[in-house]
Amino acid sequence: QVQLVESGGGLVQAGGSLRLSCAASGSIFRIVAMAWYRQAPGNQRQLVAAITSGGSTAYAESVKGRFTISRDNAKNTVYLQMNSLKPEDTAVYYCNVQRTGVDYWGRGTQVTVSS
Repeated sequence: QVQLVESGGGLVQAGGSLRLSCAASGSIFRIVAMAWYRQAPGNQRQLVAAITSGGSTAYAESVKGRFTISRDNAKNTVYLQMNSLKPEDTAVYYCNVQRTGVDYWGRGTQVTVSS
């Protein structure tokens, strides 16, 4: 299996920044992509940003220009730099790792943005 350890969540005022980290360990072979999702109360979990093994990235329209996803293959770690945070960004953020036929999820880290 793959174990994912997330860190970096917290409370920040609107306009501030946070940097989330997700370190993967275990059976890390054949990873196709890593991603960040978020889920606010009463809403479905939605994709925030993703990065493939080849380095291609994708972002939700609501975070383009503010968030940046990156990776360190040597450390098996994916990052999400979040700038210009808005109250609408408040959610539990989950790290996701995709392998052939299997998805792995972190336990989530809370991000709260105050007005």
